[in-house]
Amino acid sequence: MTSLQDKSSLPPSYRNLQILEVLASEGRPLTATEINASLNLPVPTIHRLVGNLEAEGFLIRHIDGRSYQPGPKLRQMMQGVIRFWHQDLPQRDVLIRLNQRLGETCNLSIPDGDAMLYIDRVETQWPLRIQLHVGSRVPLHATSAGKMALSQIDDGKLGRYLKRAELRAYTAQTLTDPDRLREELRQIRQQGYSSDTGEFVPGMIAMAVPVLDRSGQLIATVSFHAPVQRLTLAEGMKYLPDLRAAAEELAELM
Repeated sequence: MTSLQDKSSLPPSYRNLQILEVLASEGRPLTATEINASLNLPVPTIHRLVGNLEAEGFLIRHIDGRSYQPGPKLRQMMQGVIRFWHQDLPQRDVLIRLNQRLGETCNLSIPDGDAMLYIDRVETQWPLRIQLHVGSRVPLHATSAGKMALSQIDDGKLGRYLKRAELRAYTAQTLTDPDRLREELRQIRQQGYSSDTGEFVPGMIAMAVPVLDRSGQLIATVSFHAPVQRLTLAEGMKYLPDLRAAAEELAELM
């Protein structure tokens, strides 16, 4: 098997795969320099290859503006693979059991650039529901999952994000003031859960908790949402222990 260091005869197409392999193995956004720590390519070469992958849509910039993560083309490939086997994934069983306890739609999401990407969900049986399928992207600042993800990044990166982000008002409840959003994110970080009361969809509430890796870094969020006609946010708080238990199970599986 060819090692990452045996690169003298490798074609550029294989080097591109190596870049994606390094990114996938780390499971977090990486700068070109961090990627190259494993590949040891000439500096101009790694920047050219990463730039080409970004131009073709296989990579996109993270919200910090410096590091890279999977782009739309790579996401489409990932989603295609997931469709082959996600019904049998152990983590789906966690969502199914959570859905059975709550009776509401439960979601597993990952950060995806300036949005959250639904990678799995189990729908409520009630006819009144939000129609968002696996692969949907939802805004960071206006959803419980997105605010949870934002709360986990350091103050420097958060400041850079808030300076350039379009904090669009989806409803009258959406937080569009950077200072108010920053204060809520600080509270979310302290309490370990986030909520959304009609900030993305009128009349809907949601709660999310983080799924953390062994080093304490966020890898996903698990959440539920429901219409206020069935469940108020205050009533939904009773499910916080269930959400946290599901997040712990998912952390072990992911």
